[in-house]
Parts: sequence; C-alpha cells; structure tokens
Amino acid sequence: MLRVSAAVVNPRKNIMTNYVRTALAIACTVLAVNIASAQTPAPAALPDPAATSVDALGWMKGFPPQPDRQITFDDQTSVAYPRARWSFSHIRELVPTANVWRGSGAASPLPSAPRNDIEAVTFKPLGSEETVTFAQMIPRTYTDGILVMHRGKVVYEKYFGALTPERPHIAMSVTKSLVGTVAAMLAEEGKFDPSAQVTKYLPELKDTAYGDATVRQVMDMTVGVRYSERYGDPKAEIWDYARAGGMMGPGPNYTGPKSFYEFLATLKKEGAHDDTFSYKTVNTEVLAWILRRVSNQPLADLLSERIWRRIGAEQDAYFMVDRIGTESAGAGLNAVLRDFARFGETMRNGGRAPNGQQVIPKAVVEDIQRGGDPAKFAKAGYALLPGWSYRNMWWVSNNPHGAYMARGIHGQSIYVDPKAEMVIVRYAAHPVAASAGNDPLTLPAFHAVAEALMRQ
Repeated sequence: MLRVSAAVVNPRKNIMTNYVRTALAIACTVLAVNIASAQTPAPAALPDPAATSVDALGWMKGFPPQPDRQITFDDQTSVAYPRARWSFSHIRELVPTANVWRGSGAASPLPSAPRNDIEAVTFKPLGSEETVTFAQMIPRTYTDGILVMHRGKVVYEKYFGALTPERPHIAMSVTKSLVGTVAAMLAEEGKFDPSAQVTKYLPELKDTAYGDATVRQVMDMTVGVRYSERYGDPKAEIWDYARAGGMMGPGPNYTGPKSFYEFLATLKKEGAHDDTFSYKTVNTEVLAWILRRVSNQPLADLLSERIWRRIGAEQDAYFMVDRIGTESAGAGLNAVLRDFARFGETMRNGGRAPNGQQVIPKAVVEDIQRGGDPAKFAKAGYALLPGWSYRNMWWVSNNPHGAYMARGIHGQSIYVDPKAEMVIVRYAAHPVAASAGNDPLTLPAFHAVAEALMRQ
C-alpha cells in the first residue's frame, strides 16, 4: 500500500502548489548529475561545516520552530544547502512516499568491535600532498553518518546533525545500485533476458531511443539517448521530465507528457548504443519499468520481497514517488545507515546476508565485481576514476582490492572492498552535488582504512 505523507492529505489551500514547489527543488537535487557536472572540480571555498550545521543554524528547533528556522514543504529551498543538512534526513515529511517493508522477522545482528584507531588513519587527497586523517575527512565532507564494517563486525559508527541511527536518510543515486542488483537477480532467474531488446518488455518504447537498445545496454548505461540534466539550461530535458512527473507546475499551455511513463516514451536516440558509458537517470527509470512489468509488482514491494526482508533490515525503507505513485528508481530510496551496512555486507559475502541467508545469487555478485568495459567507461572522461567501469548500475574500481561502489550525489556511498573484508557506508549533505566535491577525500580515505585494517 502506498504510504503518503501529510503533504498529500493536508487540506490547506494551495497544497498541490506547495508540494510541486518542494518536489521541484528535490528533483533538482536527487536526479543524477550529468557527466559534465560530475567532472567539474569542487569550488576552492566551501561553507564552514560547523557554522552551517543543523545545531548551529537551529533548523526546526523548538515547538514550534522559529519562522525563519522552519523547513516546510512549501519552501522552494527546502533541500538547498544548508537546509539539506536537515531535510536529507526528513524527506518523508516533505513529499509523498512508498514504503519498503522490512518484514516481521528479527533484524540481522551487527556485532560491534569498536576500533579507536580508525580516526587516526592518514591519507593524501587525490591531487594533493596534504596529509589528512580519517577524522578530519568526516566534517570536511559534510558527513551525516558513517559506518565501517570489518569481517562482519561494526568497527566504527558515528552520526552527525539531524541523522540518528533509527532515522532514514536519502540515498540519492545509491538507489540505482539496488535497482540494478534486483534486475540482475531477476535476469539470473530467467524472468527477463538482458540481451533482448527493451521493446520485448516495453513495446511502448518502440519509437524512442530504446527502440533498438538492449536491456543490457540499459543496465550498463551505454544507451545513446538525447537527455540532459544540465540544470542551468532551461531547454534541458530534465525540465520536461520534471513537468511530466508533477515535480514542477506545467504552466497554463502545457500539452506534454503527464507521467514519467509518458515522458520516457518521448526520448529520442542520440549517438550509437553500446559505444560509450553515459550516466543518465532515465536509464534506471526504464529498467525499473521493465522490472515492474516482468514481476507485476511495484518497485517498493519488489525490493522488500527480494532484498529488504531477506537481509534482516531493522527499519522499513521508503521511496519518493511521483503523482501517480511511481517510485523514483534513480535517486529516491531512503534507509537507515545500518541497513545499508547489512546490504553492503551481503554483497561482500557473495550475496549471503548477516543472518546467513543467501539473498543474492553468488553469480550476480561476481558479475558486478568483474565490472563492465573500462574502455567504454574511459570515453566518458571521469578524470578522478581512471580504470573504473560500470556494471548493473554499480561503479567498479578495478583496483587491486577489487573495490566497487554504489554512489550518490552530495556524498552518499556504499563502498565494498572484498580483499580487505571491509564495507563502508556513508551519508552526507555536501554543498557540492557532483562527486568531485567528495571523491578527492573519500576515495583515498576509504582505501587507507582498508589498508590499515588489513595490517591488523
């Protein structure tokens, strides 16, 4: 059943206008950053993390909060920095959502074996000779929560600002990796054929960019599709996507698509398929449509059945949804940090969850670990990710540790290092959306912790 926030049922006048304003702001934040912006260096000067924290600025403090400290669903800047440091942990209070049930069983245990030396681990940021500690990295990357697991035990766990252990946080494009994992599971079971044409499952897309694309090309983001997420361009397709999904007011003369499904049917081909990795959120939305079609289930129910209940999650997760209840497959999942640790640990153990249940087929995990084609990835020009590749909506480092990641804008990540037997999960509210704001610090920090743990 769809679980709807108060923003939908509130009887106040202009409630849909209020919802649309906030949904637009959230859409501009949670949709994946296009390749050009992902390669843009972070600005030299960033806001002081301490001075812009939830506590320092007093967001939503008191009963009621002071008018100028309130973050509401009629506020167009509700997810803009620094408000994002509160709102990323309170998405359900702002927009409608669909629940991902954890099931009725007991949560999987996460044994604790704290390590006091992790914060002292040092590393050099990418492109820098500065020596930084893990402890210094945390505030400098606007971390909301971070958890490190080693050999199945929690060795480090801390929360900051508005985030607490029991509170879900938006995962941004980490969502894509869970969708990609479910897709790979269904493919392994023969529910669909990745080598088949998209139109075998979605004939509605025969006249689109996906008319001659395969499902595998969708899963690995090598589809040639005309779609831009450059928010500074008023003609970018992102705005058409937002209007179709009810994320912004369509205007009095609007005659375009009125749902995400209708919008996907308008996308045209640009370039060749299977030539270059091209990271675009619409590919995940197409894949999610295929999953709904072949399973005859909403995405929230499918994720609950296939992963969330089976890994022993301790809290329900939830998706942001559009006006007709369609889950945001590209960036809309919210979950508690510890449950993403359970999922990451499941991946590290070849698909076996902390409760001992084989949740994901080992062959699926191994396929993700092998990665995609580095040559296709290299053409995309990610200067900070040399040698990486992309497979089933996971980012694969191809480094000596075989590390791979789920990544989301503003600093969300699940980092799996099989060789070090380590998983790091992290939430953040970095003022820079693009990964360039985090990668120079987080990537070497995660690797340094792995190396330190391996020495013990």
